[in-house]
Amino acid sequence: MCKLSEKFFRLILREKIAMINFELSIPTKIIFGRGKIERLATELKNHGKRVLLAYGGNSLKKSGLYDKISNILTSNDIWFCELSGIKPNPSIKSVREGIRICREEKIDIILGAGGGSVIDCIKAIAAGIHYQGDPWDFFTGKARIGKVLPVAAILTLAATGSESNGGCVITNEETEEKLPFVHPSLKPVFSILDPENTFSVPPHQTAAGTADIMSHCIEQYFSKAEETFVQDRLTEAILKTCIHYGPIAMQEPENYHARANLMWASTLALNGILAAGKEGDWATHMIEHKVSAVNDLTHGTGLAIITPHWMTEVLSPENADKFVDFAVNVFHVVHDGDKLRTAREGIRRLSDFFRLLKIPASLSEAGFAADEKKLSRMAEDIVKYGPVGRFKQLDKNAVLRILKAAY
Repeated sequence: MCKLSEKFFRLILREKIAMINFELSIPTKIIFGRGKIERLATELKNHGKRVLLAYGGNSLKKSGLYDKISNILTSNDIWFCELSGIKPNPSIKSVREGIRICREEKIDIILGAGGGSVIDCIKAIAAGIHYQGDPWDFFTGKARIGKVLPVAAILTLAATGSESNGGCVITNEETEEKLPFVHPSLKPVFSILDPENTFSVPPHQTAAGTADIMSHCIEQYFSKAEETFVQDRLTEAILKTCIHYGPIAMQEPENYHARANLMWASTLALNGILAAGKEGDWATHMIEHKVSAVNDLTHGTGLAIITPHWMTEVLSPENADKFVDFAVNVFHVVHDGDKLRTAREGIRRLSDFFRLLKIPASLSEAGFAADEKKLSRMAEDIVKYGPVGRFKQLDKNAVLRILKAAY
């Protein structure tokens, strides 16, 4: 074969990146369905009889779930104390307070009743119990995890998937940082998923939760690994589930079918199945973490605003095929042969869907105040450990373009 022919075939038969070798363990026992809180005492007793009950604000008490939990614990001779007031962007201060309580009260297991913020917080507490330094060290890479306390969850918001994974994200208000930490030992030992516990979630939080689930899917969908047919089709199915049931749950808060499908979608989106054999991007999350650390923005809202602008920034002729798949398989865009046009139409339909959920169209509309100098400092902070993103690496200039477009 002549050199010209060899070059020609190398261009056409571009070497594909194979599915990455992987190991998958999902040890969390999922207890799903109506009335499954009846299993709470039995499951807790497998791990001890001294419990820290952690939750956020008054919504747990208003919904009646707090009384159900406390009555079950009391009637089954399970001693418990409480950590309340955990914020939507959980603070390292709550983590430190939880560690103090657990040590003083010799807690056996931590039970988080709430959404991802509460569950993230109890994971960080569990990691810090047997560590003598500050728990923030785990998030800055200064400490390695050792022995942990078991954690369990009663989920009240379909969004983060924290109910079945080992990740947590904590905010340090003093340094204006919001950082993730992941370790397999932090996966809950069990999680109770009763869709009825999400009936009281208001429309704007339902919308943000739906966007959060979709963002997790998108972060893992756009990967350099190719021929991941199973993972990609599963991801598309979860995205389409959100597109179908998100608006229904907002309009009919007590629609069990909508709440159940969103709750299960939340778990499947980030329990490791979609990521198996792939390397996700996660640049959007890193950008949003900085935004919400500075402005205390609802995580799902920030993701919905930033994601389409990330897509526009990274789209290129070289990676357009993945965007075409997204447009055609998720939003049923008719592909006319122009890959970039089809890709951009898919991005536009995603933006339109978030607007349908009544999520703000921009950071400024969401109440985020910033000038160009502030955005520049934020971009610099986001990449201070190096470029972000794996589908396409982004430097400070690229991140700044995204922030400006989103603002």
